[in-house]
Amino acid sequence: QVQLVESGGGLVQAGGSLRLSCAAVGRTFISYAMGWFRQAPGKERDFVAAISWSGGSTYYADSVKGRFTISRDNAKNTVFLQMNSLKPEDTAVYYCAANIEDYGLVISYYEYDYWGQGTQVTVSS
Repeated sequence: QVQLVESGGGLVQAGGSLRLSCAAVGRTFISYAMGWFRQAPGKERDFVAAISWSGGSTYYADSVKGRFTISRDNAKNTVFLQMNSLKPEDTAVYYCAANIEDYGLVISYYEYDYWGQGTQVTVSS
């Protein structure tokens, strides 16, 4: 069993920055492919970013490319999402997710095995 706990959300003005963290408890974290998704009210849960087990490969949604950075610290069982130049349209609940069978980049929502509880990010204009 894997438990994912997100933190770091909050209220920020447009143009500001936030850093989300996702701590994993359970099995060996180093073998997980990880990702971040977000869900705005009334909308589907959308892919944001993914990172391979080693951190050597990353992939981003076009809407966040150049502004967000995903990274991981396997020694601390934690994955991060650094969000810069935030826009009001980035407002959503952000979720981290783990795929315990894949070492590479996992983009599809349906391929993730475990999810965190989510953390709210609100960007004011």
